[in-house]
Amino acid sequence: MDLLTAADEGGITGFLLDLVNSLGPVGVGLAILAETVIPPIPSEAVLGLAGVLINDGEMEVVPVILFATLGSLLGATFFYYVGRALGPRRSHAFLDRLPLVETADVDKTFEWFERHGRSAVFFGRMVPIVRSFISVPAGVVRMPIGQFLLFTAGGSLIWNSVLIGLGVAAGDFVQENLQYLDYAVVVAVVVAVTWFAYKKLSGGLQRPPTAGAHLPADERDEP
Repeated sequence: MDLLTAADEGGITGFLLDLVNSLGPVGVGLAILAETVIPPIPSEAVLGLAGVLINDGEMEVVPVILFATLGSLLGATFFYYVGRALGPRRSHAFLDRLPLVETADVDKTFEWFERHGRSAVFFGRMVPIVRSFISVPAGVVRMPIGQFLLFTAGGSLIWNSVLIGLGVAAGDFVQENLQYLDYAVVVAVVVAVTWFAYKKLSGGLQRPPTAGAHLPADERDEP
């Protein structure tokens, strides 16, 4: 199955391919921005398909990497200002209440930042779960915005380049199996939603009263 045929058939694969085919590298950047701010669009699928298009001669690698990194940077900046505006406890609660996000995941992100300091912004961009929200504690501690953007851009550049490179290397294999990509993504979403529904009904997603209690008080709460 070629890429144009996949785009015509619709579905998640078709939507992503149509977006990228229509807007080129800008479409890749927009998809990554959406993935950063509004999961569950998988960055692996977006960047992998971009790599296939590069392998197919439809796009150039440098603009794709640059726009993908710009999309990551814009999404990370959004979460940075969430943390900066809300403070430690309110930003923890904000993330904790997002769909399909567990308190343990939020705790892991804040603990990662506490353990690794500002370098966590760089390395966290390459760690699943952590990379989605590592910008929040950076905003909480008011990390200098120039430093934050530099570290975020560096980590995102590496992550995006690796995934795009894998897409380029596996281009022929991906094209031959494009019809299965939608099934894989749908199965992953169904499993995630089912798990979320089960945890919600069983009370497993109720926010513990002590969630975020170990964090410093927000400035607006201080006397």
